[in-house]
Amino acid sequence: MSGVAARLLIDAGNSRIKWSLIADNGAEFGRDAFEHEAAPDWAVLPQPDGAWISNVAGASAAGRIDALIDSRWPGLPRTIVRAQARQCGVTNCYEEPSSLGSDRWCGLIGARAAFPGENLLIATFGTATTLEALSADGTFTGGLIAPGWSLMMHSLGTHTAQLPTLDAAAARSALGATRSLFANSTRAALSAGCLLAQAGLIERAWQDLRADWQADVRLVLGGGAANEVAGALDVPHTRHDSLVLAGLALIARDAADRNLS
Repeated sequence: MSGVAARLLIDAGNSRIKWSLIADNGAEFGRDAFEHEAAPDWAVLPQPDGAWISNVAGASAAGRIDALIDSRWPGLPRTIVRAQARQCGVTNCYEEPSSLGSDRWCGLIGARAAFPGENLLIATFGTATTLEALSADGTFTGGLIAPGWSLMMHSLGTHTAQLPTLDAAAARSALGATRSLFANSTRAALSAGCLLAQAGLIERAWQDLRADWQADVRLVLGGGAANEVAGALDVPHTRHDSLVLAGLALIARDAADRNLS
């Protein structure tokens, strides 16, 4: 890599694992996502200096990630990122700062850098739907956690005898076949009902946060169901699908700078 420092960044969520290999100068050598049972294509990637990992998927995922790294770069140094009280310009107001999920923490740091000096509501649509309120001065004041779109549909299907169990692909197909908010099929009704529950949560949270802070708030959306939820929203919003990886890159760079000083 001609002396350019680069780091492997890994965002392990409950559904998928995202990764990127990025240099200090911002150059990216690769980026992708894969299912937990699959394997990434790292064969052509250059040697990184280390790996920085956000893992909210548990011990099994941690072991899987370690095995994948060691199969390509044996002994590569790795850092498991956890939420801090303060880091990279963000202050964590959780009662127990370390109990905040590392993905949410990294996302906050990535959002702070992407939209400096702005009040933010960050909505991420994964297995769970999470919301983070980040003030313009970098203070994370708190958040919300709700079942994600797919999890809502799965729960209804598995706990209600006459409702189907839909995944996101089946729900998208059902929504594409209906022309009205009030659907004329059970699949579309279930898909749309859960989607509007997501949209209603986001809109209510955004409106309440603006009223509470008496200021404008940028709504930032990301995650696997962001396209569908965005289409159901009646409030302005911005898409950003790489906040966690962006935050990991900033945390890694900050640590490197501290080691040099």
